[in-house]
Amino acid sequence: MANSKTGSAPRLGAHMSTAGGLHEAFDRAVEVGCECLQVFVKNQRQWSAKKLSAEEIGQWQQARQRSGLGPVIAHATYLINLGSSKQDLWEKSVKALGEELQRCETLGIILLVFHPGAHVDQTLEEGIARVVEGINEIHQAYPDLTSRLALECTAGQGQAIGHRLEHLADIINQVEQPNRLAVCLDTCHLFAAGYPLSDPADYSATMQQVEQTIGRVRVACFHLNDSMKGLGSRVDRHAAIGEGQIGLGAFRNILLDPRWRDRPMVLETPKGEDNHGVDLDRVNLGVLRGLLA
Repeated sequence: MANSKTGSAPRLGAHMSTAGGLHEAFDRAVEVGCECLQVFVKNQRQWSAKKLSAEEIGQWQQARQRSGLGPVIAHATYLINLGSSKQDLWEKSVKALGEELQRCETLGIILLVFHPGAHVDQTLEEGIARVVEGINEIHQAYPDLTSRLALECTAGQGQAIGHRLEHLADIINQVEQPNRLAVCLDTCHLFAAGYPLSDPADYSATMQQVEQTIGRVRVACFHLNDSMKGLGSRVDRHAAIGEGQIGLGAFRNILLDPRWRDRPMVLETPKGEDNHGVDLDRVNLGVLRGLLA
């Protein structure tokens, strides 16, 4: 079986809870068999968070070193909407995303994944312009950070920006410092947005579109999620690997694609235990590793 720790396959992980402290995520990740992981760096249901203490930073660093896991990526709070036409919400979003990026820098987290936002009460082009303006403000406010923002492709529910790869390309091409932006490809979102992944020929065509719009080097990480809804449904509902509409072939295509071997790939599939009491993250990671056999 391919071993991602040797570099012959991607490092696989999952989004981990930080209940009880940010550092607790590492023990949870080790327990289910992760090689990398994703976390929230603050409560995802709140706008603000108290500054990280020296003790919290120390606990994080010790747990990370002890676990040997990496890289670590973060996901921004879902409250953020850089595409908003409402000035107060937009300003809160810019402030919150910038503060989360600073927290990532403090913790040594390489990427902060975020949804571009929604263009409610305005055109798509106006929404994209708002996203660009917000990113520029964050980059100007934090000029020396090495942690990068990563635009996540979206499923396309409502007036979400990012369900076409061209949306992400437009944002990247318009920001003042595009080298500081990356992209996260979510399999559920891609599929729900209408990009087929299972058939090798379809997968090849989809990845050709990725390369032609945003570019291979811009893709920094993957979210591996099956989809409860069908191709082009534009409904964001994650399912366990192999239990949705995408098909195992899609995940095999991605895992065996040499272009993505050095990209971290994390699950955001439903949590819990199976009928035998086995953690579902461990189950899903097992399915993915079986595809590498």
